[in-house]
Amino acid sequence: MPQQLALTGATGFIGSTLCRRLAERGWEVRALCRRRPPPERPPLPQSGAVRWLQGDLEDAGALARLVEGTAAVVHAAGAVRGARAADFFRTNAAGTARLADAARRARSAPRFLLLSSLAAREPQLSFYAASKRAGEEALAAQGGSLCWIGLRPPAVYGPGDRETLPLLRWMQRGIAPSAMSDKARFSLLHVEDLADAACRLLELAAWAPGLYEIHDGRPGGYTWPEVCRTVAGILGRPVRRLPIPRGLLWAAAGINLALALATGRPPMLTPGKVRELGHGDWVCDDAPLRSLTGWAPRLSLEEGMRRTLSRIRDGRWRPEP
Repeated sequence: MPQQLALTGATGFIGSTLCRRLAERGWEVRALCRRRPPPERPPLPQSGAVRWLQGDLEDAGALARLVEGTAAVVHAAGAVRGARAADFFRTNAAGTARLADAARRARSAPRFLLLSSLAAREPQLSFYAASKRAGEEALAAQGGSLCWIGLRPPAVYGPGDRETLPLLRWMQRGIAPSAMSDKARFSLLHVEDLADAACRLLELAAWAPGLYEIHDGRPGGYTWPEVCRTVAGILGRPVRRLPIPRGLLWAAAGINLALALATGRPPMLTPGKVRELGHGDWVCDDAPLRSLTGWAPRLSLEEGMRRTLSRIRDGRWRPEP
């Protein structure tokens, strides 16, 4: 009999890919959604089922129904845009705490997998980073009453990511705007590999609770010039870097934040995001995760970017159904 699993964030970029992969691997997924449940997609061959449960991370009753009777909880929901600290902490910290508490109170406490962020390593940089660290701490505060693991992925890319789509479209035109130093190093990860790693963790017989970094297998990560050369090789034409002056970036972030506060619309660029972009080390160490799981990524940057860019070119940006 397939095991039941609770999933948050199933309509988002990472969560939708994870939902599909879990169903393919035979899980019965109980997915939380805030609005009217989306129409069921055609069933996958030899797959588990996806059942939608309406509610949100502030609804204690919905969270109790979501987790009861499940073998595992995967918390993929998260706030990535906001003008105020509360915009992030409401979901990333308080929401995680409520969901973890619901899991702890279930008659048989499920294992809890949190999809956090590498940004949590540097909570001083932004409200987003601080809220992700607070979510991890809320989970750790459950102590031995809940078996949990937190994954800290770096920048995740792939079809369906609205945050990277404008940048990738510019790169297809041969221009690569960047606010990062050419010496800054960062890890990357394709969304399909992140979903694979999460599935592998859920299939393990035993966990070693803690926080685990994950990346695409490139030791030492990348620099922005290296990424540009990779994309240029795929496109067969030059991709020229366009440095954005830091002063201009700070000014744009300030204006964007002021407009967001005035209109109530979540901003894409904020002073916190500028500080994140200016940080010189976003390189992951995935040795502990590999030791625990034996997992290894399948997609190099070249292959991951090739697949991603082809989906943009063909007008198939949404994740696979």
